[in-house]
Amino acid sequence: MRIWRSLDDVPADLGRSVVLIGNFDGLHLGHRHLIRRAAELAKADGLGVVAVTFDPHPIAVLRPEHAPLALTDIDRRCFLMAEAGVDDVLVLPFTREVAAWSPQAFVDRVLVEGLRAAVVVVGVSFRFGAKAAGDVAMLTEAGRAQDFQVEGVALDGGPQVWSSTYVRTCLAGGDVEGAAEALGRPYALVGPVTRGEQRGRELGYPTANVSTGGLAAPADGVYAGWLTLLDPADGQTRVGEPLPAAISVGTNPTFDGERERRVEAYVLDRNDLDLYDKPVEISFVARIRGMVKFDGVDELTETMAQDVVRTRELLGLDR
Repeated sequence: MRIWRSLDDVPADLGRSVVLIGNFDGLHLGHRHLIRRAAELAKADGLGVVAVTFDPHPIAVLRPEHAPLALTDIDRRCFLMAEAGVDDVLVLPFTREVAAWSPQAFVDRVLVEGLRAAVVVVGVSFRFGAKAAGDVAMLTEAGRAQDFQVEGVALDGGPQVWSSTYVRTCLAGGDVEGAAEALGRPYALVGPVTRGEQRGRELGYPTANVSTGGLAAPADGVYAGWLTLLDPADGQTRVGEPLPAAISVGTNPTFDGERERRVEAYVLDRNDLDLYDKPVEISFVARIRGMVKFDGVDELTETMAQDVVRTRELLGLDR
């Protein structure tokens, strides 16, 4: 996959393409539905699939006080789009100048002059341009005048909800199963393992600590899930089998003075792993319990042992 960080990076000799437009945060099932349709159209005409996404999120620029926590950073978003069938990505830096473009200016600069779109695929509720004045009808009319087709795809999952907002709501409530249904995969955080206080190791449960990186994380509590090593070359590609893990999210209230919110994964039955500074993926399968402040270390370790047993059950390892 090629990733272009501005319109100036797009090759001048780029051939015609099928273009997708959207934020694609989290790359949920609705996004994947859109990509599949674009890939079908591209294959029929022997074209490539180019996705246009924005960084930062438009709301973070226009109404920063209302900006949601992202589900994926831009590198993860591009990686997931490549897995789903996108050939190239234009990451359009979103600024107030870009926000002021009229819908026609966006069409001219991005779709016609930049990407030479043959087909443009968007969700039926897609809006664009200054004050969100552009819609699918306007885009279709522009396409007739400028030699590209437009297809608005209904992003209706029926009983499922296909929405980044819905995923964030699920995570905020600790409902990682609900988030997984909308995403089509367990929600995961990706990043290098950092050194913590090493209290887990002292208690017999060494953990791999990963920062949330300013992204959305499940509600404070303990979860069953998986830890997977990633290729250091790109920090995204899985290079090993998933390892079962009991995962803690929170501030460790049993120990006074800790205020930093952490994600800590204990790989079951392993105290021989050297994961410091290595990139990993921590995925959340099911919630075990909420975060609790214990009266002492003995009560904490007893509960941690119960968490491990429950993790085995939830991951199907006790069968």
